[in-house]
Amino acid sequence: MKIRITKEFDFETAHALDGYEGKCKDIHGHSYHLKITLIGTPSNDTCLSDCGMVIDFGDIKKIVKDHIYNEFDHRLILRKDSRFKDMEKINSRTRYVDYQPTCENMLIDIITMVKKHLKGDVVLHSAFLRETPTSYAEWFASDNK
Repeated sequence: MKIRITKEFDFETAHALDGYEGKCKDIHGHSYHLKITLIGTPSNDTCLSDCGMVIDFGDIKKIVKDHIYNEFDHRLILRKDSRFKDMEKINSRTRYVDYQPTCENMLIDIITMVKKHLKGDVVLHSAFLRETPTSYAEWFASDNK
């Protein structure tokens, strides 16, 4: 029987949307809320410490802490061709990316990182990234088959 499990996270990130006509073209920050939902069959091997689990919540936390937080938390995310190029000279936590750092594209980046670190038959079911209290992006594996 398949079961979905979800783990939630919060992090702070700043970005700028170069070429955008609105106020988000300038550097600004958000308190992001991330939900990762995985699907799989709970282990039934009573000899293993993860018996009854799809995946240990601690393993999901480790993936996010080691990979997502490292790339996003308290970082300034800018497109590689940003007009703010060279910001890293005054902000060592600047990360340049190949995409416009919108909520949608950041979620795609996060999904790619999470999927890369999943093991066994556990798969990513969905992901959710809230940028503001009323704005978020969602991804579902079923939409991408």
